[in-house]
Order: sequence, then structure tokens, then C-alpha cells
Amino acid sequence: MPTAGTTEHLREQRGSPAIEPIVMRVPDACRYLGIGRSTLYVLIGKGEIEVIKMGAATLVLTASLRSLVERLRSPDAKQASSTV
Repeated sequence: MPTAGTTEHLREQRGSPAIEPIVMRVPDACRYLGIGRSTLYVLIGKGEIEVIKMGAATLVLTASLRSLVERLRSPDAKQASSTV
């Protein structure tokens, strides 16, 4: 039985674009950003990352993760971090 990663890889080989998820679970979001679980929850608590609850699952919006990275890459954010 192929795994999700294997299926995505096969889809890319056939020429179909890989589909990026709209949301992901907390462990996947941590891997996506390369940060720890507690750091992710701090960012969620500060409102830096948007989440939704679906039943018992906490789902992190992929667009929110990308937005965070873009905000941190902006020139204003670099100046603010260098003055602290």
C-alpha cells in the first residue's frame, strides 16, 4: 500500500502537480517550519498562526504558516529583530 508521500511522488512523475494541503496537523506544521511543538503553540497563542478545530483535532492553516515566514522575511521584521 503506497503512503501519502509515495503517492505524491508518483503524481509528480506523471506530470500532475502535487496538491498542497489547506491545513495540516500540529506535528506536520512543526516539521514544515522546523520548529518545536511548544514554539508553535506560543505562535498560535500570540495570534501569529491561525488554527481551526475540527472535532478534537487542531488543524493549522498552511497559508498562515506561509504568511508568518513572509512577515519574518520582510525588511521591517529584519530591522526590528536587529534592534532588539
